[in-house]
Amino acid sequence: MPYRGDPVRVLVIPGLYDSGPDHWQSWLQQQFRRSLRVRQEDWARPELDRWAERIAETLDGQPPGRWVAVAHSFGCLALARYLERGRERLAPWQPLPVRAALLVAPADPRKFGLEARLPQARLPLPSCMMASETDPWMRLDAARTWARRWGSHFINLGDVGHINPESGFGPLPQAKTVTQLLVHQLERTRRPERAHTLEFSFAV
Repeated sequence: MPYRGDPVRVLVIPGLYDSGPDHWQSWLQQQFRRSLRVRQEDWARPELDRWAERIAETLDGQPPGRWVAVAHSFGCLALARYLERGRERLAPWQPLPVRAALLVAPADPRKFGLEARLPQARLPLPSCMMASETDPWMRLDAARTWARRWGSHFINLGDVGHINPESGFGPLPQAKTVTQLLVHQLERTRRPERAHTLEFSFAV
């Protein structure tokens, strides 16, 4: 079990084809000291279980600690799958390393035939989902449905496409604000078992 005073770190989980230097995830990674990126073996093949396993392998290679995961597109699905399967890797008394999550522009599981392989109930941590009214990878109503299912605080960013460089992002200050909030909330939480009780109280 990590010392509770250890700093919370940020885990960046890109989607298909990785997030290039102009992507907001690359910008966000530079905003947080000791942040870490999950690197897939094949960025062009969206294999849900393998991508989820890479998240676990990435965390296994780090010292014990607490993490805020920031995922984009198919990376959101991989993170959800990791959270569902993560308990299988741990002793009953061990908490998951990922303690909070920001999901940005998740890809629609139906496009990959993955609905049944994703969690159908509240995620085991506080989470926030940012979605778009004009995202070609996920309709706004579908994103809202998944956010409700997963117990995620929902933010509609409006007409912003897939929230990637092609849509003009670049820096995404709202993602930094939410990530900072999650980090600060976790740092104030003394007992890991209380993490699921964290509440959101912010405006972006």
